[in-house]
Amino acid sequence: MDLKHFIRDIPDFPKPGIIFKDVTPLLKNPEAFKESIGLLKRAASSWDFDLIVAPEARGFIFAAPLALEMDKGFVPIRKPGKLPYEVISKSYSLEYGEATLEMHTDAIAKGNRVLILDDVLATGGTIKAIAEMIKEAGGEVAGILTIIELSFLEPRKKLKDYQVKALITY
Repeated sequence: MDLKHFIRDIPDFPKPGIIFKDVTPLLKNPEAFKESIGLLKRAASSWDFDLIVAPEARGFIFAAPLALEMDKGFVPIRKPGKLPYEVISKSYSLEYGEATLEMHTDAIAKGNRVLILDDVLATGGTIKAIAEMIKEAGGEVAGILTIIELSFLEPRKKLKDYQVKALITY
């Protein structure tokens, strides 16, 4: 199954000049969604890790079922003010602005090996910020896995210290 058939381009979202890669058609199709989880599992199986970390909101959608499928823990990375406990906070640049993410201070134990999962890897800013939070918590990034990579934005330059896999590359 070619998952690219289930990715929709949305021009000028969230601002003019951006072509947003929309995964909601993939999520709407049970076979495509199931296939994506299977492909993610296959891609992640070569890494040794304890936890899957993913940013809201679309990262959650793929990470939670993958964590269950692989018998791993899941750690949500949230926007500011969404987590009820003490947090590690990291601000970073997006291709269309600035953002901040947070993670509970006790979400990752020293020595935990962590897989970072998101739907789209664009400039690499979000993933790099998450990797920095994992290191700050005492964890180690085992790998980075995404559904889509926008290679023309050269995200791997920011993530050169990590192993990166994507199911679909544009």
